[in-house]
Amino acid sequence: MSRILVVDDEANIRNVVREYAEFDDYEVDEAENGMEAVKKCREENYDLIIMDVMMPRLDGYSAVKEIKKTKDIPVIMLSARGEEYDKLFGFEIGIDDYVTKPFSPKELMARVKAVLSRHNASSATNKQDGELGNVIEFGGLKIDVAGREVYVNGERASMTPKEYELLFYLVKNKGIALTRDKLLEEVWGYDFFGDDRTVDTHIKMLRNSLGEYRKYIVTLRGMGYKFDV
Repeated sequence: MSRILVVDDEANIRNVVREYAEFDDYEVDEAENGMEAVKKCREENYDLIIMDVMMPRLDGYSAVKEIKKTKDIPVIMLSARGEEYDKLFGFEIGIDDYVTKPFSPKELMARVKAVLSRHNASSATNKQDGELGNVIEFGGLKIDVAGREVYVNGERASMTPKEYELLFYLVKNKGIALTRDKLLEEVWGYDFFGDDRTVDTHIKMLRNSLGEYRKYIVTLRGMGYKFDV
């Protein structure tokens, strides 16, 4: 049974999410602010966190950044703000999905199922990748497959897990034209609720992380991208 931590300063939202989650056989724990969420994650293990953004004491973004320092737990953010900037910032700190309030509890549970499925599949793939123990290099760009780290001219690039997965998939298919739909299916999972703008957003983030080697990610107008050295 998967354990979910629901973090929101509104008790009625926590109650609604708990009701639907327990109906789907998830075990649920609650926190009413970011500070309490960080403390609980230090003491307990969770399979997924549903985190509100605007909360007293410690906001959701700050709480996620603190939690991600020690634990790799997938996060779905809840927010009344649906601007692209807010979503982009969330993805930059490593969240897995973003749901705008007001939301449908049934859709939220579908997203929970999808994120857990992708995370479990990604963990299995990462284990297989790590067993390869190889390092891929293109000039000053080095990808440590086992360590899941990327170095640009000898300096470790600060990348989110999704940026790494996207880069690794592009590199594995070097020289092959990949549509946005193909990238969504392979990197995010076929049941991802987003659209192809999600790919464009993460490509932009990835290019920023790669610095001068951003040129290796080639845009195919009207189609998608490819990794071409």
